[in-house]
This record gives sequence, C-alpha cells and structure tokens, in this order.
Amino acid sequence: MNPVMAAITRGDVADYVADFFYVYSLLILAYIVLSLVYAFARVPYSVWLNRIFEFLRAVAEPLLAPFRRLIPSFGAFDISPIVALIVLSIVSRIVVGIIRG
Repeated sequence: MNPVMAAITRGDVADYVADFFYVYSLLILAYIVLSLVYAFARVPYSVWLNRIFEFLRAVAEPLLAPFRRLIPSFGAFDISPIVALIVLSIVSRIVVGIIRG
C-alpha cells in the first residue's frame, strides 16, 4: 500500500464540502462588511484593500447577483445577501447530508 495515499471516506468528503460552504459564507460576510465600510465611511485609497475588495466581489457577486435581481431593495436596505446566506446554508445542509448518506 502506498503510504502517500490516504483512505478518504464519505465522511471526509462531506467534511471538506461543509468546510467549503463555511468558508464561502465567511467570504460573503466579509464582502458585505467591507461594502458597508466603503458605503458609510471615508476610506483612504489603499492598493491592498482595493485588491481584497475586488477579490471578495469576484467571489461573492456570482451568488448575490441572482438574488438581487429577484428581491427588491427596500430603500437603502438590501436584504438579498441575507436571503442568499440562508439559501446557501440550506443547500449546504442538503448536499452534506446527501454525501454522508
């Protein structure tokens, strides 16, 4: 048996998938918080902060865009990220449950 090859069980794969959904949710939350900071505070231009924001936008917008088209905003409040995170959590539980069997 090759010592480099590790036995991967369904539980291990389910844990990896659950962790992926968790990290993706955290990235979306970071994007939301950084968007609020940019909207309500005068943030001096920073190359690194701009790159981080662009990365978070590139990661979060593919999930948030369909929800923004379906859910109207209420004045200055956009509840689509909350709905997107709830749907992501439900999908995560379903997918991880299917993988675990």
